[in-house]
Amino acid sequence: MQEKTYNVGFVGFGFIGKVHAFGYRNLNLYYDPPPLKARLYAVCTSRAETASKAKKPLGFEKAVTDFREVTEDPDVDIVHVCTPNKYHLETLLSAMSHAKHIYCDKPLTATLSEARQVAEALSGYAGTHQMTLQSRFFPATLRARELVEEGFLGDVLSFRGAYLHGGSADPNAPLKWKLSKELGGGGVILDLGTHVLDILRHLVGEFQEVFCSTRIAYPDRPSLEEPSKRVPVEAEDLALMTVRTKSGALGTVEATKIATGAQDELRFEIHGTQGALRFNLMQPNYLEAYDVRDVSGPHGGMQGWKAVDTVQRYEKPGGWPTPKAAIGWTRGHVHCLYNFLDSLATGRKAEPGLEVGIRLQELCDAAYRSDTARRWAGV
Repeated sequence: MQEKTYNVGFVGFGFIGKVHAFGYRNLNLYYDPPPLKARLYAVCTSRAETASKAKKPLGFEKAVTDFREVTEDPDVDIVHVCTPNKYHLETLLSAMSHAKHIYCDKPLTATLSEARQVAEALSGYAGTHQMTLQSRFFPATLRARELVEEGFLGDVLSFRGAYLHGGSADPNAPLKWKLSKELGGGGVILDLGTHVLDILRHLVGEFQEVFCSTRIAYPDRPSLEEPSKRVPVEAEDLALMTVRTKSGALGTVEATKIATGAQDELRFEIHGTQGALRFNLMQPNYLEAYDVRDVSGPHGGMQGWKAVDTVQRYEKPGGWPTPKAAIGWTRGHVHCLYNFLDSLATGRKAEPGLEVGIRLQELCDAAYRSDTARRWAGV
């Protein structure tokens, strides 16, 4: 029997669409064998010229401007949702109603009420679905999850997480869509916050309540389309949270685009009764671990933080180019995509699924409610 080839359709093809396409173009190099055969079949953008531009270099067979020509096309098997947040809901609901498999960039939707519509649709949907939460898919964070499951930390006592960018520290940086409420960007909580909230929730457990405060650094910024025109800023550049887990652990979470000097710094530190873990995406080759069971002595013994050589040590078939080669940001994206396609090929449930996207939307909504009310908000 001839092996099925899955046709892939992209709705949206800006920065993140190109990252998703990079995964498909390079999957056969990183994984031998790949989990299934897939080809880039359809791409949809808001304008015909951008759709045509996306089609040519990557070999899509068709370029369209109406997302329904992707989600309703009987030849499309997999739909990638890569648009601004405002357009996620209608794309998701259409893809689900037409039994497509779904790979959705974060956040799931622009609002919690929209996420709840997706939750309702999930009850009658049988496709494979996954969120693009690539921070879970570096060897360092995969190892962190293993250690948590093995009980390395003991009971979690406290934790801190941050996602730091510096691109908006300049008052003349233009207002991009991710900080535009009109396009559902919502601000830094929905943008960077979803990543750091997800990796913390993945490692320390379910959150129960949050206390959040936000800041808009500058009241207006240059328009991206008309740089000479300044437009009002309505979405936050900075969010600081104190969070409590259902197990009672307390932690802090920061998401910011006004951290001067920061590049793409996702980091966490978790302290438990038996050990501790910490990670910084700007040093992605190592997970740091501290084990209280290590023997101390007059001059320190063997106790202290250890850098675990995670580098590119993926399990087979993900061995290329070598486990010892330094890892990069796109590699986490490729393994995230591999996890989705392997789930589809084997019939197992993909994690993190759309349910995780719904839960993250609940967390973000609680943060916004807390900021407005200036008090703790339950999740």
